Amino acid sequence: MSHEKITDGHPRDQIHYREYKILLRPERFIRPERLEEYWDIVRGIAKKFDVKVTTNKDAFTRAIREVLFYDTPEFDLYKNAFILRKRTFYKDGWPEVDHELTVKYRHREMAKASVVDIHPRLDGEADIKFKDEVLPLKDEIGGMRSLYSHNCVLTTPKIILDQGLEDISSVFPALESIDVSPKTKIELVNAVAVEEVQVDPGHFDFGHGYEAKATVAIWRNRASETSLVGEFAFQAKFKRLDEVHHKAKERSEEFFRAVQTHAPEWVQLGTTKTAMIYGIGRAEAPGHE
Repeated sequence: MSHEKITDGHPRDQIHYREYKILLRPERFIRPERLEEYWDIVRGIAKKFDVKVTTNKDAFTRAIREVLFYDTPEFDLYKNAFILRKRTFYKDGWPEVDHELTVKYRHREMAKASVVDIHPRLDGEADIKFKDEVLPLKDEIGGMRSLYSHNCVLTTPKIILDQGLEDISSVFPALESIDVSPKTKIELVNAVAVEEVQVDPGHFDFGHGYEAKATVAIWRNRASETSLVGEFAFQAKFKRLDEVHHKAKERSEEFFRAVQTHAPEWVQLGTTKTAMIYGIGRAEAPGHE
């Protein structure tokens, strides 16, 4: 392992992704057919707002992943706007050898998120993503707000997380900024292992070259097999946000609001899926979202 910090030479990363997310009521997805039913509703809304829709050939082939969040017992990472997540992908019922490790800094202020150097001290490739995550308002259907997410994603067969903070900080120096003892233990958040069931139903074309891939996912507690929350999302990628045509951007936002207001019975107000996991057994999540 190298201890030289990897950097792209830019003090401020540019946003290259815009991901629109809507939480969905888990009780709506009591059968797998409801995934297709919801997509049919979304397609109908898209057509009303002149958004072109393409449904994938294998739109409702369900992918299964295990999602685990790790933090200190007092949630010091999350309180400081960091998220540490491990994903394991399954194929034909068996876990893949490689896991996906994500360290994320997510904040309401773009300037604060942009200057966090999320690059790891590690040989090999690291996938760095800076996103504008567009969310509904916490307590009202039909609105929108942004969280800015600076992510580093590593794919590796060797991930041991339930040790000390100093072990993960040795790979991700951004975590060294947290005012807590390096010996503080890292553990599974709320002892919850999430089973994620996801489909990639299609994509949207908002015009002027602005397109987005859609997903619908359900999170379940693996231990109790109870549904926790659903999510509809669509993500666009671009070189620079300020180069996205204003009409396409406006159409995407109009569509995002319409998906909420035209199918309100599916929408679950709140914050994020991560906040829900942190908030299990508590009056409210101890975070920043």
